[in-house]
Amino acid sequence: MSDLLYENLSEFGYASLGNLLSPSECCQFMAMYKERHYYRKTVTMARHQFGKGEYKYYTYPLPEKILRLRERVYEKLVPIANQWAEYYKQPPFPKLHHDFLARCSKGGQHEPTPLILKYEKGDYNCLHQDLYGEMSFPLQIAICLNKPGMDFEGGEFVLTHQRPRMQSVAEVVPQQQGEGIVFVNNARPVKGARGHYTVKTRHGVSRLRRGKRFVLGIIFHDAQS
Repeated sequence: MSDLLYENLSEFGYASLGNLLSPSECCQFMAMYKERHYYRKTVTMARHQFGKGEYKYYTYPLPEKILRLRERVYEKLVPIANQWAEYYKQPPFPKLHHDFLARCSKGGQHEPTPLILKYEKGDYNCLHQDLYGEMSFPLQIAICLNKPGMDFEGGEFVLTHQRPRMQSVAEVVPQQQGEGIVFVNNARPVKGARGHYTVKTRHGVSRLRRGKRFVLGIIFHDAQS
């Protein structure tokens, strides 16, 4: 586990993982968006008052690249998740992702949660958390698939951190094509002058001013059927 990764997640609630996908891989995922057999469900955000735009959940078996990223990054992040679990007096997470998915399955969470989101001009995503049952992993990833400033303007990734007895803090997180951002999907302990306290996090996307934006989201826990 990188000390810098842990420090950034603890202090800011997010960190860059660098380029996780090449430009050609990003283009492949965007091209796959029209292929219905890759997905189990399509959600129109406005219909549920989630914002404006559309996203699709992948079905099992996942595309190989998503499967391997999900496994590899989980193993990198699980030491951080377990430090936080210890603070909250929760059971530790398994070292391997397939063992964690088995735990999700025992709790009735069987449905895959990796997804691809599409935003066009005027679209946005309301602040939210991606919790799909009692079992959840405290971190997740967003990967920008096209080029900011060239393919789109606006549509910034936004985090808000709700601190006890203090005003909330907002973070606007810049991303490049293929870059993965890992961020807190619910809560994290933060060390203060009088010990640790809990910071609740929500995430969303600001209004897209021009063009079209695609985002690949990798969530490590599965969802209830």
